[in-house]
Amino acid sequence: MQRFTGTRVTRVEDPRILTGGGNYIDDRNPPGLGHAAFVRSPFAHARVHSIDTTAARAHPGVIAVFTGAELGPHIAPIVTQGPPGMSCPRFTCLATDKVRMVGDPVALVIAESRAVAEDACELVEVEYEELAGIGSIERALAPDGPRIWDDLDSNVLYEEAATYGDPDAAFAAAAHTINETFVQHRITNCPMETRGVIATYEPGRNHFTYMGTLQGTQMARFVISTALSLPATNVDVVLGDVGGSFGQKSSIGHEELAVCGAAKALAGRPIKWIEDRTENLSVGGQAREETVTAQVAFDADGRIRGLRLDMVLAGGAYPIASAPITTLVGTLARVLVPGAYDIADYSFRHRAVFTNKAPYVAYRGPWAIETWVRERVLDRIARELGLDPVEVRRRNLLAADAFPCKLPAGPTLAGITLRAALDKAERVADWAGFRAEQASERARRAVAQPGQPGQPGRVLGLGVVSFIEPAPGPPDYGPSIGFTLPPERATARLEVDGTLSVYTSQAPHGQGHETTLAQLAADELGVSMSAVRVIHSDSRTAPFSMMGTGGSRSATVASGSVIGVARAVRDQVAEIVAHMLEANPTDIEVVDGVARVKGSPDKAMPLAQVAMTAWLAPQYLPPGRNPGIEATFDFRAGDGGWTQSVHSCFVEVDPETGVVKVLRYVVVEDCGDVINPAIVEGQIRGGIAQGIGEVLYEHSAYDDDGTFKAGTFMDYLIPSSMEIPSIEIHHVDATVVTQEVNFRGVGEGGAIGAPAAVCSAVEDALSPWNAKVVEQYLPPSRVLELMGVIPVER
Repeated sequence: MQRFTGTRVTRVEDPRILTGGGNYIDDRNPPGLGHAAFVRSPFAHARVHSIDTTAARAHPGVIAVFTGAELGPHIAPIVTQGPPGMSCPRFTCLATDKVRMVGDPVALVIAESRAVAEDACELVEVEYEELAGIGSIERALAPDGPRIWDDLDSNVLYEEAATYGDPDAAFAAAAHTINETFVQHRITNCPMETRGVIATYEPGRNHFTYMGTLQGTQMARFVISTALSLPATNVDVVLGDVGGSFGQKSSIGHEELAVCGAAKALAGRPIKWIEDRTENLSVGGQAREETVTAQVAFDADGRIRGLRLDMVLAGGAYPIASAPITTLVGTLARVLVPGAYDIADYSFRHRAVFTNKAPYVAYRGPWAIETWVRERVLDRIARELGLDPVEVRRRNLLAADAFPCKLPAGPTLAGITLRAALDKAERVADWAGFRAEQASERARRAVAQPGQPGQPGRVLGLGVVSFIEPAPGPPDYGPSIGFTLPPERATARLEVDGTLSVYTSQAPHGQGHETTLAQLAADELGVSMSAVRVIHSDSRTAPFSMMGTGGSRSATVASGSVIGVARAVRDQVAEIVAHMLEANPTDIEVVDGVARVKGSPDKAMPLAQVAMTAWLAPQYLPPGRNPGIEATFDFRAGDGGWTQSVHSCFVEVDPETGVVKVLRYVVVEDCGDVINPAIVEGQIRGGIAQGIGEVLYEHSAYDDDGTFKAGTFMDYLIPSSMEIPSIEIHHVDATVVTQEVNFRGVGEGGAIGAPAAVCSAVEDALSPWNAKVVEQYLPPSRVLELMGVIPVER
């Protein structure tokens, strides 16, 4: 029988989605639908003195208008839960006394159409008193600056610090030290489909249905039920197809909760809100704005002796409703910053501050700052000592025989193959050949004279970075970051027609779970993929899990749970068939959908016959068996769980314009065994494209007062296929197997490694100018500043 796992099976989802048959939130239009639009603040920080909705209520086609005070009886204020010491302000879905970001919603209009709702929004009159805003970390930390939350003593929402080993002794003994501040700018997730919701309250049943665009169902169910003062069992969350997220839809925003409140107030009428692109860019959620001050101690051979890291994260105006990502990012960076390098002595301080900006949300590899800073540090060490950057990495990597071992913060490192990945990357990417070409071009440039015929040498650069990511990490990873990761549950039922229904708690939004999980289940049960149906994204049927899809977990935990539950179904089939054919259950095999006795092909039963017997004629089942064939399986990940990569980025810089072109990009990856190579490669390439965009194009720009400057794709640039090179993906030749389910996630890695690799390549290209890249955003103007062509503007 054909084995599906490990092959490039065409995605099950594709025929539906590519032919316009997807079931996205804006495809649904239930009868009696009301359409929502928001009145939003034009100011980053202002007091609200009055809101006059009289004209809007009188506008033809308007169903209702709500201010924060009017919505209050229908939905509770938001209070984010966080770790001890986190400032958790209480706020409403619609701003009442104060607005704290450009785009802060102050009123909600429900009308017969979106156009009418937007017209009515223009009729709402709001009297504001503008206040000084905070558009930077420096202003947020200023002791005499404005306060975003009047009832808090400062703008610091969280602070923690930890020390591992003895960094003071390491610094005292080191031959060299450097101090540097690294700045990672703010970006946004830009999913193809923006946020959206259809909310319906049925008063007769006291029941609420939420259809939306999220990464999970059960967490949302609890947030909504708490906000609406309903039992969780009276709330259904049904997602359907979701057009991307990259972390932005991991939680429910102000707007979705406001629409829930309006739906409850307008009992019986479904209410729909679809975020437009300007809303998404400005308030849909942003990420990545951190500054890290690094003190580095190292020896004359380039080995790191110690680190002192002080990180400040700009958390925006509002904590998100479901989980404190602003605190978790710092924790993740603290735990993961050594990577697979021999860094035992370091201190890490993390502060998150409120700013007058959009909420801070997760983005592909939320902890990526640790990789970017660490890899920048390694390049700086190489530069200070005149060493090859790759050699510095080799000298700092833990020895191949060091594993298993523990990171200083607790997680166990096992199955690490970065040294092998570096060796293979050197070969397949041909670093030596590129260095020879680079040297030749630099020599041409050195002798070129202005006005002479011929072109001066090209400005070429190579960046190489290596990193590991928890995907999902070992069993002691969860406790190291503050919580225990629960087991992943899957349920399955062999239907009466012999097909298999698999229920997962995953809520995919482009990852291809309907394909990969079907591949695994089909192989385990012994049926074709067409005989497997993967059901997800519906709280009414999904196994309970507060996690949903995210964090590069599903390749291991969802796969493990599906393999386990399909195996349990197969065992039940074997038990039933063995009883009916008078054989031993261990002698039963399932091949091509037929259960048969090994070595006796004439003693066989199609699965459809087995299922019909189990459901419709239980009297023929073994004694004590209940009707049907159903199973539940809980999976916990085992040792290992680290995906690891080496990225090689080749760039050319135009010295006249400052434009950076990525010429070639090569990845050597170890993600364990591969379920579907096409899907794995697609995930890696997509993350790399986003990482390239993050450095060269994308920037959620604000001024010092918090005024937003990038509300359209004319201002917020994203790369197209024309800017992304062909990305070559290779896998290590011998992955280390640490557990039976040796699949590891790849959803984060491309976006983690690419910013570090691009910055490294640009700095390498500009080394003749002695340029130093300490800011991640490198548009042409910044490149020209680094070259001294134009003056630095700040």
